[in-house]
Amino acid sequence: MKRALVTGGSGGIGAAICRKLAAQGCEVLVHANSQLDRAEAVAAEIRATGGVARALAFDVTDAEATKAALERELEAGAIQVLVNNAGIHADAVFAGMSQEKWARVIDVSLNGFYNVTQPLTLPMLRTRWGRIVNIGSVAGIVGNRGQVNYAAAKGALHAATKALALEVASRGVTVNAVAPGIIDTGMIEGVFDAETIKRLVPMQRAGRPEEVAELVGFLASEAAGYLSGQVISINGAMI
Repeated sequence: MKRALVTGGSGGIGAAICRKLAAQGCEVLVHANSQLDRAEAVAAEIRATGGVARALAFDVTDAEATKAALERELEAGAIQVLVNNAGIHADAVFAGMSQEKWARVIDVSLNGFYNVTQPLTLPMLRTRWGRIVNIGSVAGIVGNRGQVNYAAAKGALHAATKALALEVASRGVTVNAVAPGIIDTGMIEGVFDAETIKRLVPMQRAGRPEEVAELVGFLASEAAGYLSGQVISINGAMI
């Protein structure tokens, strides 16, 4: 049984990804930052349907704490499926954006990617099979007003995806990014109303977390073994 770690696994998209990977036969580690109870609930739901899952918590921006948590997990064997889903918004027009908002968003999405992925890479390479899926954003491709920090973080994550894919390809490890558009989770409440979504999205609806999870599940499967270094948009034809 392959082991999978989903950072931010207690959120809307993350929970859907956890369920999908468990359904595909993975042992799933459901990560949370501080709300361990939410991750525990997702893990319990997976176990109730016959899957294998458990929760864990650490702050992806804390390099030492992250390394220590992952070293404990690696004692049970390599983690061969990694989904870097942890990310936050701290929106503001750039002229009024505080340094704290800039740094925090970059820290979670980009430094968090490094802090989690780097310790897991060599153990994964030694197994000669692995799947790394980074959750980016349409904002990292075309930008978005009020999200210069978020667009910068996700754009850099897309670039890191392509570079890392080149480094690990010969060892049977793929690295891809999924770039969602407007997805129906708690993060869009109060940001995109129904009329705005109809105007922005040619399909005239928000995507569902399960639709993102289906794409991630494919990228994490045996069938996607020749697909690497790609940034795949899922946005209802927005771009």
